[in-house]
Amino acid sequence: MDVHNAFSHGDLAEEVYMCLPPGFGTGKSGMVCRLKKSLYGLKQAPRCWFAKLMAALKTYAFKQSYSDYSLFTFLQGNVQIYVLVYVDDLIVSGNDHRTIQLFKRYLSDCFHMKDLGALKYFLGIEVARSPEGIFLCQRKYALDIVYEAGLLGAKPASFPMEQNHNLALAEGPFLPDPECYRHLVGRLIYLTATRPELSYCVHILAQFMQQPREPHWEAALRVVHYLKGNPGKGILLRSDSDLQMYAWCDSDWGSCPLTRKSLSGWFIQLGNSPISWKTKKQHTVSRSSAEAEYRSMAVTTCELKWLKELLVALGIQYPNPIRLCCDSQAALHIAVKPVFHRRTKHIEIYCHFVRDEIQKECIRPTYVTTKTQVADIFTKALDRRQFECLLSKLGISNLHAPTRGDVGISSKFGIK
Repeated sequence: MDVHNAFSHGDLAEEVYMCLPPGFGTGKSGMVCRLKKSLYGLKQAPRCWFAKLMAALKTYAFKQSYSDYSLFTFLQGNVQIYVLVYVDDLIVSGNDHRTIQLFKRYLSDCFHMKDLGALKYFLGIEVARSPEGIFLCQRKYALDIVYEAGLLGAKPASFPMEQNHNLALAEGPFLPDPECYRHLVGRLIYLTATRPELSYCVHILAQFMQQPREPHWEAALRVVHYLKGNPGKGILLRSDSDLQMYAWCDSDWGSCPLTRKSLSGWFIQLGNSPISWKTKKQHTVSRSSAEAEYRSMAVTTCELKWLKELLVALGIQYPNPIRLCCDSQAALHIAVKPVFHRRTKHIEIYCHFVRDEIQKECIRPTYVTTKTQVADIFTKALDRRQFECLLSKLGISNLHAPTRGDVGISSKFGIK
């Protein structure tokens, strides 16, 4: 659902004055007008609109989630309705069609709403449904990137970034117009919302926004070449998921040659469906690979705690500990037992909350080999064989390529 003139519905809590519009009050110099409602362009407008919407939803007996303030839940008997808000766009879902229709009428009475029907396209993300589950992709968005780069007729690449690259120390002339590089990388950042395999390469490219060089531009174009061959890939949220979370975390120790900071990456699945992933440089320098892996476990545990609370807000209880896979036995020993004092006495206290979460049975660390570490794709550039091997484990599908391992899946989603 979409709200017409959403910001105009907000009520101002403080006094705000504005100059008279041109042509109004001619001859009355020094006159101003006081606003009773928010207008587009005011700093207070988004906050006032959200407060107005939140009051209307709470009047209807909705409860605001503390894990995500833009999520509202309505539970009455066996009836469940969930509303997700993004500025003036609302996604409404539930298990009772009649109750949803009554709620939509209530919203239309409160605000001037437009019902856009079943969710098919939202913020550049395409949504397709079938008994298999819900498929999310950004095919049109990816093709627009390829078109703007002028590479519609270019040869596609099989993986997005060359292995053993040295972009941080790359030498070459600076780009005369860095705005084109910033625009391209900015669009690639949003593409990672449904393309987990691009997280690492986009993270690397985003570090050179200030002064990009020719090698950085060439590396960005290689990512576009990869998109040329795989524009329709996306994530499949399967309907047969067992509602159990599985997490992988990894780090690349001292990977940045300029700061010697390590790189953390995590990947979380709900059953076989990918729901969270990230590649991020650590804030401090780690003195050992075990410390870098331990910090990666800490940030992944934070994400797992948030996701667990979010599942509870959606009515899914999660009493079992979450399996957290790590390929560092030293980091696992540090997390389970308070030993290795020489190696851990300098680590910040916040990292050691991992031990508390293990004792609370919130997480269960598990050792996996480096070859089976799924999060490895988020911390380093891999060769084609390893990249495709890990890509097949991420739960990524391609509905528009039925001849490559996804035979028949496009027809199930109604895509020709």
